Amino acid sequence: MESTATIKTRTTKAGRRSALLGAMFLMATSAIGPGFITQTAAFTVQLGAAFAFAILVSILVDIAVQTNVWRVIGVSGMRAQELGNKVLPGIGWFLAGLVFLGGLVFNIGNIAGTGLGTNAMMGLDPKLGGAISAVIAILIFLSKRAGVALDKIVVILGAVMILMTLYVAIVSAPPLGEALKNTVMPEKVDFLVITTLIGGTIGGYITYAGAHRLLDSGATGVEHVKEITQSSIVGILVTCVMRVLLFLAIFGVVAGGVALANNNLAASAFEAAAGQVGLRMFGVILWAASVTSVIGAAYTSVSFITNSSTKERTRNLITVGFIAFCAVAYLLIGQAPQQLLIFAGAFNGLILPVGFALLLWVAWRRRDLMQGYVYPKWLLIIGVLAWLLTLFLGWNSLAGLARLWA
Repeated sequence: MESTATIKTRTTKAGRRSALLGAMFLMATSAIGPGFITQTAAFTVQLGAAFAFAILVSILVDIAVQTNVWRVIGVSGMRAQELGNKVLPGIGWFLAGLVFLGGLVFNIGNIAGTGLGTNAMMGLDPKLGGAISAVIAILIFLSKRAGVALDKIVVILGAVMILMTLYVAIVSAPPLGEALKNTVMPEKVDFLVITTLIGGTIGGYITYAGAHRLLDSGATGVEHVKEITQSSIVGILVTCVMRVLLFLAIFGVVAGGVALANNNLAASAFEAAAGQVGLRMFGVILWAASVTSVIGAAYTSVSFITNSSTKERTRNLITVGFIAFCAVAYLLIGQAPQQLLIFAGAFNGLILPVGFALLLWVAWRRRDLMQGYVYPKWLLIIGVLAWLLTLFLGWNSLAGLARLWA
């Protein structure tokens, strides 16, 4: 018979693998929200095959940012705001405030997305669908094994989204040769589209969703560098697979000459590709993308106003309150007000360069916070180049914020 110690060790390893998988999918599904689906549909219609190049560039930047974020947080074993306060007291709480406020407003939009998803899926009233979805998310955090439940739900729903989108991508029969050619030799390059994609995939709370969940897995410290790096890349690739499949599904319809309904491009494309079945599938995909984003935004936002000493039960109850507040706000106003979304978007544009700069500084100058780890110069250089691009995104966000308050 196995000893108690052996069973405990095996259980711990299994739990760590589950949490790592959950961290990968939490990052991916947080990025794949209702805005992600809307953006991909709109840009596919706008650019056609040339959108493939924008996807490639955004993928490369995502990898550069997330591999650095995961490695610094994973090796140090501290949350982003904790590292920030170690570097410059107070800056961590400033970052936490930006993430929390941005996550709060955008979560109203995520709940609105669940309502639209249930409407397309089952014909439910969007507000009823949004309320039911919020309750489902709340029940996950009220369960006795909330961490395990969170990991399983994001993995299952992530897989469902990918498989259903794959089916529609096959049915729509996109011209793959044209898409492949434009991936490296684009007929048109739109830098605004590229920066929007990057901001939507790794902006705001999304940057830290997977990395903060990684800390709960226990796979931290110098000895877990390989696991940390592999997990970050796989998480990004899951996002990329979904974006590519969604692009191909819609591109196949657009290339076939079908005129899509302007009020809901993605739903119209799925219906054109696979009829009523396609429309119902779109509802499932939109609901899954939205409810996992509700979970990801809530979990990550709360992780910024708590610390490693906060009891898990306390953190879960705060998360429940966060989701409940967003749900009530959605039911009262129907959707996130446009000005608030613009304001939160501007905050997200600021979060990326501020937070990423702090992490790169820790990697470069604060080996004491990295447990003596010698950070690879090539990874640091790649990170700095990506950071320069985030400055451009941040500048655009400030300009948008100035226009909002003008």
